[in-house]
Amino acid sequence: MPARHRAAAVLTAGALTALSLTACSGSDGGSGGSPEDVLAAAQQNLDETSGVHLTLHTDDLPDGVTGVEDAEGVGTHAPAFEGTITITLSGQAFQVPVVAVDDKVYVQLPLTPGWQDIDPAEYGAPDPAHLFDPDSGFSSLLGETTDLEEGDTVRGGEDNKEVLTEYTGKVAGDVVQNFIPTASGDFDATYTVTDDDELREAELTGVFYEDSPSMTYTVTFDEYGTEKDISAP
Repeated sequence: MPARHRAAAVLTAGALTALSLTACSGSDGGSGGSPEDVLAAAQQNLDETSGVHLTLHTDDLPDGVTGVEDAEGVGTHAPAFEGTITITLSGQAFQVPVVAVDDKVYVQLPLTPGWQDIDPAEYGAPDPAHLFDPDSGFSSLLGETTDLEEGDTVRGGEDNKEVLTEYTGKVAGDVVQNFIPTASGDFDATYTVTDDDELREAELTGVFYEDSPSMTYTVTFDEYGTEKDISAP
């Protein structure tokens, strides 16, 4: 290869490498708008999708608290939810199948036959279907978050195919009460958003349960566009 061609190839490779690094790191990723614009777009996408797959998890549920340790399932804007929730009661964790639709929550409790209609607040849990209500569901957190700051942008997701940008801020306790009724005080929020403005992860840290220390819940969202007909059992 002639010298000038080798030089051109080196320069081209260098330029492509620089572009790749710019796209995958630093704090200039995301959709290019302000943090408020990005979260507004993420809120709209979550509100308008037919359904999503959701997981919720905590590693630090306080001792002696009756509350939610894990959840996994599909939510739609009926609003409705179908999946499983792990509740810790008297120090013991129970995973129960759950269907929430038409303002009722049905579970299959351990050692009891069939489905039971319950009040989830008695177990320190929300109605999981309401997590997908555009007016009071999880997406409403995005519009209520203050002191927003943009963080780093990295690659992640399946096979590192997604470009993810982190945003941090504060959420008031009365907003978080829509999800955990006993929440109080301000919460630290960290959101991870794709370059397509899809909320991929939300991490909330604060006092979720009365007379208990601060703890963290992590919620993930994927499989946007999921369609599922959820009905009462």
